Amino acid sequence: MNNNPSHLTHEQFIATAIEAINTEKSALALLTEQIDDRFAQACDIILACKGRVVVTGMGKSGLIGRKIAATFASTGTPAFFMHPGEAGHGDLGMLVKGDVLLAISNSGESDEIKMLLPVVKRLVIPLISISRDKRGMLPRAADIVLTLGKSQEACPLNLAPTSSTTATLALGDALAVALVHARGFTSEDFALSHPAGALGRQLLTQVQDLMHTSSENLPLIHQQAPLNDALFIMSNGRLGMTVVTDNDSDDKKVVGIFTDGDLRRVLEKGIDLATPMSEVMTTNPRSVSKTMRASDALSVMNEHSITQLLVMDDDKHLEAVITLHDLLQAGVK
Repeated sequence: MNNNPSHLTHEQFIATAIEAINTEKSALALLTEQIDDRFAQACDIILACKGRVVVTGMGKSGLIGRKIAATFASTGTPAFFMHPGEAGHGDLGMLVKGDVLLAISNSGESDEIKMLLPVVKRLVIPLISISRDKRGMLPRAADIVLTLGKSQEACPLNLAPTSSTTATLALGDALAVALVHARGFTSEDFALSHPAGALGRQLLTQVQDLMHTSSENLPLIHQQAPLNDALFIMSNGRLGMTVVTDNDSDDKKVVGIFTDGDLRRVLEKGIDLATPMSEVMTTNPRSVSKTMRASDALSVMNEHSITQLLVMDDDKHLEAVITLHDLLQAGVK
């Protein structure tokens, strides 16, 4: 079977790709020349919006519009996409007073959007248009006219939307980024709309979500107890460590920690198993607060080459234990 019916060489394929990318780069360069006070006014209108930014567009413009709406929604600007064809058959009810309409049409002459404009005007909804230039029905009707500039499409026929859709997408991203700055949108805010992803886990998961609490019979031992007792407690606790406290009460004031690593070292030295824990424990163990991000706790473990952290209050009383296994099992990175 002939997998290359055009008989183009690999070098020609590569050259064509580079030419297409350079054409689209030129479209982006042209777009930067279009960014002026109209862009700032569009940002002001969106920031003042009490409802949602409703994005609409037909064909390839619609596909780009969906992405722009999704980017807005995930970065603090409530937004959704409305198909202009469906809007003419009932979905226009999605648009209500207080919303802003962002309409995309490269030519500015989309028939489907044109049908919607009388209703948009009747509802007194601000209209921001994105088009090639200021000519056309849509920009004439718009309150704010954002233009891309008349660039050549990367398509060799200069027909298929390529450079124009790239520029539209970049303009939508520019709006979203400007609004992120204006709103003071933070990484924590971003995580709230991305709880299922790796970023959400990293930013939202706290130590208290994964830690082993005192209700789980944490491995504890008195500082005067013999090393031999620690072996049984560590084995039953299954956390690779035991916490050493200053007394036998429920106060659980921590004075040290004894880990699997400490055990290997004392066995190598031949230390008597009757030795009290106060002589073999590690004092001043690393600890974190329960409200610390789990990802930050992982960084502490990595920095100090340890696999457990104590969770303590300000008075050095034990609240819980968190291990490297807990963090990795939860997908924290």
